Amino acid sequence: MEFVQNFPFFCIILSMFSAIISFVMNGRIAKYIHVAMVTAVLILSLATLSFVAGTGESYTFMMGHFPAPWGNEIRIGELEALMAVFFSLIMMLSVFGGMAHIDREVQDSKKNLFYILLDLLMASLLALIYTNDLFTAYVFIEINTIAACGLIMIKKQGRTYVSALRYMIMSLVGSGMFLIGLTLLYSITGHLLMSPAKVVLEQIIAEHSYQVPLMVIIILVTVGLGIKSGLYPFHTWIPDAYGYTTPSASAILSSLVSKGYIFLLIKIFYRVLGFDSIISSHMVNILFAFGVIGMIMGSVAAIKERNIRRMTAYSSVAQIGYIYMGLGLGTTAGVVAAVFHIISHGVMKSLLFLSISGLTEVSDGRSDYLSLRGAGLRNKIAGVAFTVGSLSMIGMPLLTGFISKYLFASAATTAGNKMITAWVVLAVSTVLNTMYFMRTVLTLYRPVSAEVHKEYTVEKSKIEKAAIVGLILLNIGLGVASQPVIKAIEAGLAMFG
Repeated sequence: MEFVQNFPFFCIILSMFSAIISFVMNGRIAKYIHVAMVTAVLILSLATLSFVAGTGESYTFMMGHFPAPWGNEIRIGELEALMAVFFSLIMMLSVFGGMAHIDREVQDSKKNLFYILLDLLMASLLALIYTNDLFTAYVFIEINTIAACGLIMIKKQGRTYVSALRYMIMSLVGSGMFLIGLTLLYSITGHLLMSPAKVVLEQIIAEHSYQVPLMVIIILVTVGLGIKSGLYPFHTWIPDAYGYTTPSASAILSSLVSKGYIFLLIKIFYRVLGFDSIISSHMVNILFAFGVIGMIMGSVAAIKERNIRRMTAYSSVAQIGYIYMGLGLGTTAGVVAAVFHIISHGVMKSLLFLSISGLTEVSDGRSDYLSLRGAGLRNKIAGVAFTVGSLSMIGMPLLTGFISKYLFASAATTAGNKMITAWVVLAVSTVLNTMYFMRTVLTLYRPVSAEVHKEYTVEKSKIEKAAIVGLILLNIGLGVASQPVIKAIEAGLAMFG
């Protein structure tokens, strides 16, 4: 085994140990530990991606080198390594871009806790990406849930407690359904490792036995992770959860947490249940239906919303609908589009949430979009960032959002009778996106008299500016040079086999 093959294991352990070490440190040192950890994870993930892309083959790593069930196995392919790079990069930029707000909005006594929760969140996301063991996935799902709840309520202002409670209730329902599904899967296969479970399930399907239990497993696992990821109509926790916490936490929750669950679901579809089984069970049709409904209803709710943060949160409901619509097409092209949109949406939404904080702080702290009149003129970098993020969400060419919509539209052409529905919903959703995002952008650049808002001088640190600029460049980069990412996704899905 080459030394680089140990890097995914190092990343998970490093994230967990950072949380443990930060427990006895003050907030300032905990911040430095977190930054060092995420930087190291990003570098190690890039090295892993380069290695796997070079070999063209996936590999497994037995943690502790003990065989199952005593050891824990992780699996690394090109898609897993790509997602690890993306998750660590977005985590880094989201923290850097909202660092001033963390210092200002989180109590000094809780700053170390904030970074501990981020460390645990990073560890759980990496584990969900890499794990080859379904029970380990469940354990880290719960760690992820606890960390996310902590991030939501750590601000201790407004409706954060209510938001955290809503999130916890919905998460527990989703986790419970997922666990019951795993229990049933183990009862008929005798395995919780993905590869052996798939082998047994293929035999069961060939023999046409356990058809009802298999259908129940598919429903429980899919619905459970659908609830966890905020699929419509299980989205009720999203507006408050994303709308009332710190900008960094909002960016991370929107960009990474829900996407980790979706990626795990894709892994289970391919590497355990078999995507052909998902198609034959008609689960793809259900996902398609809920996806297109979410695309429309999320956008309609965003149009009605006056609070800019809650508006952006509702747009996440619509974008999650895009991902499930792609999965529901039941084709490889649809899954490629869905995975690319996981990355694309993460980049767009992080930029939007971070820019919103800069716009509200020059608008007397108000978040309703009418109070943001002229905010783009008072805070130019935030105005540009929000504009770029909005145009990307709409699907402006040369930005990452355009590539996402193009991939979905192209994938729909191979989806038979779903093609027309997908095209129509894509068009309607794009029009609705344009309505609420352009309404806000135009408001940001509408001049306002000096009497309405006092003069503001917004001092942003160089690292905050660099993070915002980095996210802007990522939006453009993925829009003009998307092919390497798309090819990596296709190669990674082929490795799922």
